[in-house]
Amino acid sequence: MGAHPVPAMSLSPPAAGLFAGAATIDITPPGSVFLFGYPHVRRYSTGVNDPLECAALYLHGEGGAAIFLAVDLIFFSTAFARDIRRRIAAAVDVAEAAILLSATHTHSGPVTADMLSNAADAAVPKADPVYLAWLGDRLVAAAFAAKAAAGPAELGLTEVQAAGVGTNRHDPTGPADPAVSVLIVRAQATGSPLACLLVYAMHPTVLHEDSTLISGDFPAFTRQALRRGPLPASCPVLYHNGASGDQSPRHVTRANTVAEAQRLGATLAATIAAALPRLRYRRDLAVSCRRRMIELAPRTFPPAPAAEDALAKARIRFQRLREAGAARTLVRTAECDMFGAEETAELARAAVDGRLAVAVRACQPAEIQLIQLGPWRFVAWPGEFFVEYALAVKARAPETFVVTLANGELQGYIVTPDAAHHGSYEALNAVFSPANGNRFVEATLALLHEPA
Repeated sequence: MGAHPVPAMSLSPPAAGLFAGAATIDITPPGSVFLFGYPHVRRYSTGVNDPLECAALYLHGEGGAAIFLAVDLIFFSTAFARDIRRRIAAAVDVAEAAILLSATHTHSGPVTADMLSNAADAAVPKADPVYLAWLGDRLVAAAFAAKAAAGPAELGLTEVQAAGVGTNRHDPTGPADPAVSVLIVRAQATGSPLACLLVYAMHPTVLHEDSTLISGDFPAFTRQALRRGPLPASCPVLYHNGASGDQSPRHVTRANTVAEAQRLGATLAATIAAALPRLRYRRDLAVSCRRRMIELAPRTFPPAPAAEDALAKARIRFQRLREAGAARTLVRTAECDMFGAEETAELARAAVDGRLAVAVRACQPAEIQLIQLGPWRFVAWPGEFFVEYALAVKARAPETFVVTLANGELQGYIVTPDAAHHGSYEALNAVFSPANGNRFVEATLALLHEPA
């Protein structure tokens, strides 16, 4: 995995009109790697079911340029994202603030960031710096190739409603966002699709800890199905995860298998494909980008003895449900709550010995990014957010699409106060206070109202 520097590019398309280019590059690690996403299991890959990809889209219109990158990984650190965006900015002459780098959040890929909450989990190794260095080169190369491929283009955007792919993972009737934002980029001369960009809020967790194959989970199979149907076989598909912190396939899956991930991916792809003939395309879109930085308030942790007592109770509850033969979804939820109690206990210890303060500083300041394409606004947030916060933005700002796990991570979730009150897994895993959710909403709305 040697480094392959990319030379700086001065290629700039004409100022008039819309130009776009896209590229896909393989980022599958060679050999066997630890598959990150489930605790306490020494889960090393035994093969590759589907290659991990980075898809890149370059857009240049009146006012500026932007680059979107979607990566089949669980997440990446803020420091890694900052470094890659700086390198891409230098290589392709696009402002760092105009580069959006997001992770699909697959739980069947390598460790790409060290999480404080599972520091005590002996099964989870540290992120491999050799792979991360190689990955960085690949991401820069993907952005470079996307700009190099740029030509006159047109864009069409629609929203479709996904059904049968997932729900709120705590309550199948609870808050959810079934909307899938679909952006198609095609060549002006031929009408051939150049790229497809999706935003959908759903955890890609069909595959569980018993799966030992590298995979992008159901988003990868959505991509494959689209390429077998309305899109060319080699068309780059950028899958951006929305606010999926409390969204999951848990209540709709029939099994946790590759076949089931393929079924859900095909279901989502069919919904998207049915809407494409209705798209209306535009060639006159302005491109603008801006961002806002905010300091986040850390969560207040219980004393270590209290955290250990809560963990003991969570373990007893999980064991009782399992022994009683309770419903699979109830047992899984209790197991996740037990994992969260373990992570709270570790974070409580870290608050005492200073490790927590270091982790908090590494995520600060948090970035809110806006890339606007004509009337359509793509907002990027780091970390994992409960869907309620994205819904709050969309209710007050139509044609706004929230992408999460973007440009870094937050060492866990941003949950609602209600989730914190009930002690859900995500709340127990969190490093930052629930109060930050509304702060993101209000700061985002303020950013949307700033002049372009």
